[in-house]
Amino acid sequence: METKKLIRSDADWREQLEPLSYEVTRQAATERAFTGRYWDHHEAGVYHCVCCATPLFASDTKFDSGCGWPSYFEAIDPANVAERVDRSHGMIRTEILCKVCDAHLGHVFPDGPPPTGLRYCINSAALTFTPNP
Repeated sequence: METKKLIRSDADWREQLEPLSYEVTRQAATERAFTGRYWDHHEAGVYHCVCCATPLFASDTKFDSGCGWPSYFEAIDPANVAERVDRSHGMIRTEILCKVCDAHLGHVFPDGPPPTGLRYCINSAALTFTPNP
């Protein structure tokens, strides 16, 4: 099933988002390590895209990778995230985007824990959190 895209103007995104969330999600910026609201967050619940509220990561897949950003070993639904090659900053990495609104979320690396071996390294500024009831 094809994901329905949410498309908004740059002005609409600027109005909706906090300045750092706009820079991260719409301009592929990165928040400084160990500064985001979720890097050391341990409450049970679901992390959503700050732009469109798409559910992205569950708290039971979050782990402390020591990198300073929230890290998860898998997405709630692989259909909610997209990957693309990122050749910025003299590196080749795999960028992670929200599949619904194309928000830049962070990157995924092949150095995570079992069962997937993946580390989704995600900017807190790209997320909102809903605690479990």
